[in-house]
Amino acid sequence: MSKSVVDQASKSESNLDSHAAVTTEEQIDILNRLLKPEIQQSLNVLIDNLPKLSEMVIVLIRTYDTAHSLITDDVLKKDTVGAMKQFIEPLEENVKNLAANTIEAKDQAEANSSTIGLFGLLHMLKDPQAQKLFRFIQAYLDITNEKQK
Repeated sequence: MSKSVVDQASKSESNLDSHAAVTTEEQIDILNRLLKPEIQQSLNVLIDNLPKLSEMVIVLIRTYDTAHSLITDDVLKKDTVGAMKQFIEPLEENVKNLAANTIEAKDQAEANSSTIGLFGLLHMLKDPQAQKLFRFIQAYLDITNEKQK
């Protein structure tokens, strides 16, 4: 045989020896860890509960599979987005109207510098919107008082 083939063979043999030495050290380390009483106790608990753990793993796998199928289902995604749009669009319109009314009322209140007197206040109390607000406040206060009792 040539010298290079012999050198390669000796290198391969030394690599196997070093790998075997590392494996043996790892095995000894594992055996030493297994000899510890707390490890043995933990292993006994695991062995005793293997049927329960098996059931739990099966449930987790089924849950994962279901969630994964739901997440990757394009039809479900489209339906969910459509349902959310149907729910959000009316709310969005109401919020826009509320914001617009609030801004308009603020501007109108700033532009008006007149003083509201007692008779003006009494006249405002007859306003239907003010009456709805007062009924709401009264009902809210009644409910709050009942719950505090």
